[in-house]
Amino acid sequence: MDLRTRIALIGLGNDSRRDDGVGSAVVDALRERAFERPLPPEVDLETCDGEPARLVGLWHDVDLAVVVTSAHAYPGEPGRVVRREFDADGLSLPVHGEPHGRVLNEALELSRLLGRLPCRLVVYAVQGADSSLGTGLSPTLAAMVESLADCAEQELVRERTAAATVRPCHS
Repeated sequence: MDLRTRIALIGLGNDSRRDDGVGSAVVDALRERAFERPLPPEVDLETCDGEPARLVGLWHDVDLAVVVTSAHAYPGEPGRVVRREFDADGLSLPVHGEPHGRVLNEALELSRLLGRLPCRLVVYAVQGADSSLGTGLSPTLAAMVESLADCAEQELVRERTAAATVRPCHS
């Protein structure tokens, strides 16, 4: 029986809508770091443009799914980060007020119906300044990519440490 912890770090958003691409930028930063500091083989770095079925496929059978995405609130506080965590019992609850709330809700509901929920889900929602068409992050979000990558990497370390002492929920 394989007791390795599977972890998915997912950048959710559209790179063609400026700050909506912050999740992809974080995943790119982690990939770049991996050349010098490789991530464990059980960690998948992925991106999703907002297709709920794709999101279900990315977090199926994982112990931890970390999703980094953008938020656009009015009035906004560009750069404000909201971290939300759900365990397997709370994953079927709606995720309201998130930028990709509809996508996350649909993916969670589909995962629940198919029996494909991750054991834990952590969402980092970052308020953006610019969601207009085009590429490239606003200066505020561009300056935050490395610290967001640090946060995602810390989630991985916490999960691996916990897995060393507790059996994962997937067998």
